Amino acid sequence: MIAASGTFGYGIEFEEIVSLDRIGGFVTKGLSREPMAGNPTPRIIETAAGMMNAIGLQNMGVLAFIAEKLPRLRQIKGLVIIANVFGFTIEACVEVIQLLNDAPDIAMYELNASCPNTSHGGMVFGTDPPQLWELVARCKAAARRPLMVKLSPNVTDIGLMARVAADGGADAVSLVNTFVSLAIDVETRRPRIANITGGLSGPAIKPIAVRMVHEVSKNVTIPIVGMGGVVQAEDAVEFMMAGATAVQVGTASYADPRAVENIANGLKRWCIAHEVLQARLAHRFGSALTICSGLCWLRIVE
Repeated sequence: MIAASGTFGYGIEFEEIVSLDRIGGFVTKGLSREPMAGNPTPRIIETAAGMMNAIGLQNMGVLAFIAEKLPRLRQIKGLVIIANVFGFTIEACVEVIQLLNDAPDIAMYELNASCPNTSHGGMVFGTDPPQLWELVARCKAAARRPLMVKLSPNVTDIGLMARVAADGGADAVSLVNTFVSLAIDVETRRPRIANITGGLSGPAIKPIAVRMVHEVSKNVTIPIVGMGGVVQAEDAVEFMMAGATAVQVGTASYADPRAVENIANGLKRWCIAHEVLQARLAHRFGSALTICSGLCWLRIVE
């Protein structure tokens, strides 16, 4: 099991709560070229079977992460670090990757394709095939580590977008990111989030996310990391049955900081109870995919 970006901080915030060496890995908060303060509050609310957020990609910036957070993370034996990368131009994404290339002990990059391209009218990279291809191709050319592309679910054909990412050179894809949504306070007659819209996550989106993972599995041969509403081991099993190689846990960590570890342990028990082989995945990524340690190969949906 992998702790998803934005829900697990920079990892070290959880080290006194979670046995970080016992989870498959974690994805950092999104890292940008410069520090970002994010959106005004309120920017996170609870919804039926989930939550909405419009944090605005708040982060300390890639250089501060390398100097202040990474040294401590490197001391945790067995911890797999995946750096989430974003930018509002292709050049900004490439620059973040180039800076991380010289940072030690990062296993791979997760490229957030859900950002608007400010140099091309604000079109979201992950909703426009030509822009997505160019983003992935240029980031892959700059990266000295495997590149996983986190796809936006706010598209009509997720299989197409996955193929575009793979054609651009992606080593893996992760999905789904949050769904654009809106909640209104009927007493104040105003949006409940200052940004007006936010990203919906949590159990409410799981059936849609599982369907999208299944569609992507029919369109690409590269590894798929599924996410969206995972709160128990059986949820992770669903994603793997749909075609995922590994699974990320996000919103559940807000309700239970040990959710990733607990779900990982539950998955092991499920595999034993159902006589499913557990294995350390060996793939062309080599050690980078120790993130999949302990996960079982399941392909039931055809």
